[in-house]
Amino acid sequence: MPGSKASLAFTPFAFLFFNVTGQPAMSIPLWQLANGLPTGSHFAARYGEEDLLFQLAGQLERAQPWSDRRPQLNG
Repeated sequence: MPGSKASLAFTPFAFLFFNVTGQPAMSIPLWQLANGLPTGSHFAARYGEEDLLFQLAGQLERAQPWSDRRPQLNG
């Protein structure tokens, strides 16, 4: 069940799941919090379909560029 305690307990390890299975995956900073901290979205594809992730990343970058966004550093 999505949102259950069991699924929430596993989600911090999603990147390990994809590394272990060999599935291509990427995290893209699509949003920012009010303080400028980037918030990533995780995408995955079937084994051997890295090209789909590159295509998606290109489309998302064109639709909502993130290369010029920087969080403010306090210190």
